[in-house]
Amino acid sequence: MARPRTLDRDQILALAEGLVATEGASALTIGGVAKAAGISKGGIQSLFGDKEGLISAMLRRWMEQDAHIHAKELGSASTFVEKMRAHVASSQAQDDASQTRAAGLLAGLMQSPDRLDGIREWFIQRADGLPGDTLDDRKARLAFFAVEGAFFLRFLGLLPVDDRTWSNIQSDIANLLLPLRSSVRPSLSRAGPA
Repeated sequence: MARPRTLDRDQILALAEGLVATEGASALTIGGVAKAAGISKGGIQSLFGDKEGLISAMLRRWMEQDAHIHAKELGSASTFVEKMRAHVASSQAQDDASQTRAAGLLAGLMQSPDRLDGIREWFIQRADGLPGDTLDDRKARLAFFAVEGAFFLRFLGLLPVDDRTWSNIQSDIANLLLPLRSSVRPSLSRAGPA
């Protein structure tokens, strides 16, 4: 009698994320993941229960990976600008895993509106209230929206961006968070003629 194959939860999650990234959220089925993993549907169900359990595990896995990278970048940051620098840096550090991130988020959002609460909470915590009291805070807020918007446009296939252009965009976003070099801060509004 053949020895039963050991099921590797992380490997199956990676296969599921890859399936969604390459074939779209509709490909995320227990049968599709089982086929990609070369195991039975029952094997997938023994690990995740049902499709909802699989999606939850995918989102949880991505959030744990993201939290680890973000904590490393965050260090002892305390100001909003420092926190946004950490967010931009952690987003850029995950460039190799961006397709996985998009796959997990897209699959979760498309399959269950209840998942929106967890995703919404992630963004609320990461945005840290989006203060805008100073010019630096406003630039940091803009960098937050820029990094998230650029990510979704590229990795959801809404706007094709080649690697060179992507690198330039990422540099431009990071440069928004550099301190102003002049001792005179530009005005946020233009005064009319006196």
